[in-house]
Amino acid sequence: MINFNYESAFVLDNEEVIASWLSAVIVSENKKEGEINYIFCDDEYLHKINLEYLNHDTLTDIISFDYSMGNELNGDIFVSIERVVDNAADFKVSFEAELKRVLVHGILHYCGYKDKGEVDELLMRSKEDEKIALFHVEQ
Repeated sequence: MINFNYESAFVLDNEEVIASWLSAVIVSENKKEGEINYIFCDDEYLHKINLEYLNHDTLTDIISFDYSMGNELNGDIFVSIERVVDNAADFKVSFEAELKRVLVHGILHYCGYKDKGEVDELLMRSKEDEKIALFHVEQ
């Protein structure tokens, strides 16, 4: 089950559509959906987590804690909405497009994709694009 939680004023539109898309992403990677919690927050909230748990004194858009067991994906994914807004402006994309990238990024980490080296980062970006292309809203 994919859950959305809010530690800021931001509220996700179309929770059911987003959850359905993320579930399809999980299936497309031959994984099983366990319990995945998205926590939407601000920079200050995520910075505290980054310091406390990862000992990183930097701002970031996403931190994921992976509790997966075997093929079943489980975890907590924290998303700073402030970082998503800033990144969207920096990358000259819409907020919605950048939010989708960040949301799927966390799932892809749980699927085993990394982004610390150049080759891994290129594969992660390719996978993000592939999975974003699966997203559609019925009109």
